[in-house]
Amino acid sequence: MATTLENPATLPALSNNEIARYSRHLLLPEVGMEGQQKLKAAKVLCVGTGGLGAPLAYYLAAAGIGTLGLVDFDVVDESNLQRQIIHSTADVGRPKIDSAADKLQALNPHLKIVKHETMLTSENALEIIKDYDIVADGTDNFPTRYLVNDACVLSGNKPNAYASIFRFEGQASVFATEDGPCYRCLYPEPPPPGLVPSCAEGGVLGILPGLLGVIQATEVIKLILGKGEPLIGRLLLVDSLGMRFRELKLRKNPDCPVCGTHPTVTKLIDYQQFCGIAPEPKAAQVNGTPVQNGIPQITAVELKKRLDNKDDIFVLDVREPHEYQIANLGAKLIPLGDLPARAGELDKDREIIVHCKSGGRSQKAAELLAQNGFKKVWNLAGGITGWSNDVDPKVPKY
Repeated sequence: MATTLENPATLPALSNNEIARYSRHLLLPEVGMEGQQKLKAAKVLCVGTGGLGAPLAYYLAAAGIGTLGLVDFDVVDESNLQRQIIHSTADVGRPKIDSAADKLQALNPHLKIVKHETMLTSENALEIIKDYDIVADGTDNFPTRYLVNDACVLSGNKPNAYASIFRFEGQASVFATEDGPCYRCLYPEPPPPGLVPSCAEGGVLGILPGLLGVIQATEVIKLILGKGEPLIGRLLLVDSLGMRFRELKLRKNPDCPVCGTHPTVTKLIDYQQFCGIAPEPKAAQVNGTPVQNGIPQITAVELKKRLDNKDDIFVLDVREPHEYQIANLGAKLIPLGDLPARAGELDKDREIIVHCKSGGRSQKAAELLAQNGFKKVWNLAGGITGWSNDVDPKVPKY
């Protein structure tokens, strides 16, 4: 394993300042001087500095990891601050990787930080990962999870400390070691696109990524020290509402296309395509009006003009009731999941403009209505967020 250091004589020495800083580690026989030197010698790559990456990177930096690589290309948004504790209010609008690096360096000046301000892709993943001993996957989407997994396996079974979160639940494991299963052994196929909502759509308890990120950091440190029982071949399931932890045994799949005995995936692939995610279609123009999948698009500013002109239009909100309580335009509410059974409540002869939070669910709703005989259906591009941005900033954004 990449974390086994066979020659302690080659380990970096600790300065007096470092000995003082890590004294509580040094007092643990399971760590001691040699263990702390192993931590200093280690190179760990954190993919993402968001919900999982924030506590993960913070605790690894505090523990004395010598080199911490960060991969991120996003900027700090106000909605991140409920859970991404490495960022602050003053960082809104800054690149996350810069915000995170500042906090980590302030916490531990002995830390070497390597910033990879880019999206991890099939073209760059192997090149980025090759310099690290362990990869910690803090991503929030299926294509990147499969990419990280495959890159770790193809890089010579580089351990992948994995976690994921959804609303009130999370899971963690260690994948891609020589003897243990990989992520594909557990999930051979990704779920259908749109089946599992993102945090932006489904929400997440802010404390949950802290809980799972700390578990990831714990696994990384155990791997480096060669102590304890890592989550290799085990999937830890966390239910934060019930505060219950369950464990599932995992086995290496001999027929796994990546880590099996006869692998068919021998190089990184198109993971968007593998997960069934088609490129975002460009809206066509029909008589000057953008049209997507047959549904004409209207902007918030154009909708405002039509409402001010008292045009005979009907606005339909297809979000969830709890979202309606956060912000609404006073429109009739029929959640997208209820629409097939309640479409009869709508007038097919009337012009209907459908909206949601940002335009995705309302596009699906408009297409559904069009398939059921509604001839005058529009989608509000940008949703209620666009309304807040371009028409009425008093409408809360969430």
